[in-house]
Amino acid sequence: MLKVGLTGGIGSGKSAVAARLAERGAVVVDADRIAREVVAPGSEGLAEIVAAFSARVLDRDGALDRAALGAVVFGDEAARRRLEAITHPRVRARTAELIAGASADAVVVNDVPLLVEVGLAPTYHLVLVVRADVATRLARLERGRGMSRTEAERRIAAQADDARRRAAADVELANDGSLEQLHAAVDALWRDRLVPYERNVRQRRAVAAQPVALTGPDPSWPQQYARLAARIRHAVAPAELRVDHIGSTAVPGLAAQDVIDIQLTVPSLAEADGPLAERLAEAGFPRLPGQWWDSPRPAGSGRWEKRLHGSADPARPVNLHLRVAGSPGWRYALLTRDHLRADPDQRAAYLLLKRELAAGAPAGGTSATARDPWFDEEHLRAEEWATRTGWRP
Repeated sequence: MLKVGLTGGIGSGKSAVAARLAERGAVVVDADRIAREVVAPGSEGLAEIVAAFSARVLDRDGALDRAALGAVVFGDEAARRRLEAITHPRVRARTAELIAGASADAVVVNDVPLLVEVGLAPTYHLVLVVRADVATRLARLERGRGMSRTEAERRIAAQADDARRRAAADVELANDGSLEQLHAAVDALWRDRLVPYERNVRQRRAVAAQPVALTGPDPSWPQQYARLAARIRHAVAPAELRVDHIGSTAVPGLAAQDVIDIQLTVPSLAEADGPLAERLAEAGFPRLPGQWWDSPRPAGSGRWEKRLHGSADPARPVNLHLRVAGSPGWRYALLTRDHLRADPDQRAAYLLLKRELAAGAPAGGTSATARDPWFDEEHLRAEEWATRTGWRP
């Protein structure tokens, strides 16, 4: 099963995306619909709201008067939190029930307007954000929902801004054009990413290594890492394991192969081989078979044990290295990263080496840069730098 979080600001066209995904075959779980369901007439949720805020929040028919309730809680932090304590657990429970009822090969799309605001992004394999210019959204709210300009502006201002949503988005769909254009973008996403991603998660299969091609530097790499790291932390909870961005994409200003390298610190390799491996696979990071060793640094120092996981997402390759805290490979990954960040000359020398090795890689092959003698020399330079500066991992 693939779990997708869908969100977007009011008036962005999120509902149109959800409807199209449902047409393609997704199981759509609508948080707004569930929020209405759990406070429907006769429900325990509605009874608790009335007990907390009195019958003034009911209409003539005994249903919840949302405008009246909004007037009570708007601007009153304590009242808002009391309301959320009543509704949010019920919405979460019903959502979990609907997701559990989906088939094992489903693409489940959880349509959540406040996904970013309430911090749900790490709970999904992928977060999809629908975006439209504020002017477009205002026009839709005035035309389609009959809101005044003032009310529409107030609604937009009360939600997360575009920058916060963009930071949470693995995919951002622009919706300032026609409905046909939006449908075409959704269909391509479904065909090229969501369907193969679901299959890879279910089959515990990582995406294959791509041919060597240096790109960037891409300023979005740290933000992409942050989203992946949050997902990993959620997958391994309640254990609080250290997660680090390592490798070339962790060094600002350095061109690299577009693969995010991440190091997960584990207490032992036995821990890495236990239930932790399955939790990572379920979260979209399956183990790569046969990847048990690091190339040693310095040369001749023996093999450094680790476990390597990849990514099930066909559009975001990842190398997830599980190494034991304090082990030689663990220290080397952190030290090399920090030394290259601190030394522009060595960073430039490394980039030159990478370009030479990438140019000489066989067609369709991948680079084996870690076996180049430059890395033995860099290891010595980095250790000298660590001694001189008092560096600690």
